Amino acid sequence: MTLFADMILGGVFHAAILFLVAAGLQLVFGVQKIVNLACGSFYALGAYFGITAVATATSMGLPGLAVLPVLLLAGLAIGLVGLPVERLLRTVYRRDESHQLLLTFGLLLVFQDVMRFWWGATPRTLDNAYLAYGTAQVAGVRVPTYNLLVIVASIAIAAGLGLFLKRTRTGRIIRATAENREMSEGLGVNSNRVFAAVFTVGCMLGTVGGALVVPASAASLEMSVELVVEAFAVVVIGGLGSMRGAIAGALIVGLIRAVAIMVLPEAEILSIYLVVIAALILRPAGLFGKAMA
Repeated sequence: MTLFADMILGGVFHAAILFLVAAGLQLVFGVQKIVNLACGSFYALGAYFGITAVATATSMGLPGLAVLPVLLLAGLAIGLVGLPVERLLRTVYRRDESHQLLLTFGLLLVFQDVMRFWWGATPRTLDNAYLAYGTAQVAGVRVPTYNLLVIVASIAIAAGLGLFLKRTRTGRIIRATAENREMSEGLGVNSNRVFAAVFTVGCMLGTVGGALVVPASAASLEMSVELVVEAFAVVVIGGLGSMRGAIAGALIVGLIRAVAIMVLPEAEILSIYLVVIAALILRPAGLFGKAMA
């Protein structure tokens, strides 16, 4: 029972991180119709910048309990890199999807080189930051309190994003632009501003996810590519452009990964691929996606 609870909690923690990146991917595709292969780079960038921010805060004398807010602020701050990236992507909005994929994949490679130049090729970690908040007893298992805080933070972000899109004027404008860009422009909506805001928010979700994961995992150059695989698995399982799909897909991928690591670590990635293949065969549009005409 203890082993099972530990596995579930580990899977949910990973799902919470994965949801943030996948939600950004879903938001950008839902509004801008761009499949952003560079989402993994934003994740890795948030991880590296989070480590730098915590190191700076520690040198200034901030206590260990400030790790979480510092990481959140660092993720939000570096997420502003989405603004210049979105300006670059405007050149391919109305072009074939292949141009979008090539450009975003090129950005992933560029960001990898930038991170290698700035932080080096050696993986970086946050020493002792993981247990700064102590541990808590959950279902007979002692787990780091930080993990629980990240899960709560991810749930809060998901709820806040949903309320923003459904209840605010800006959210309604974003949804209208996603449904019909030409009609919204005819009604006076500046679609360029909407796209810039949406892409930046999507980027921030990815960078916040990367920042939050570093107390539990090392930041490395490879994490951007590894994350792209899992993020797209979430999208395929949940359905492209669906936020509910991002939640469901992240939970499925996170739990399957946790089970595989516990039972057969060598099959960690293989198990995710098998679920993706099953989803493509049984429900090509995903659990909450709409079938393309």
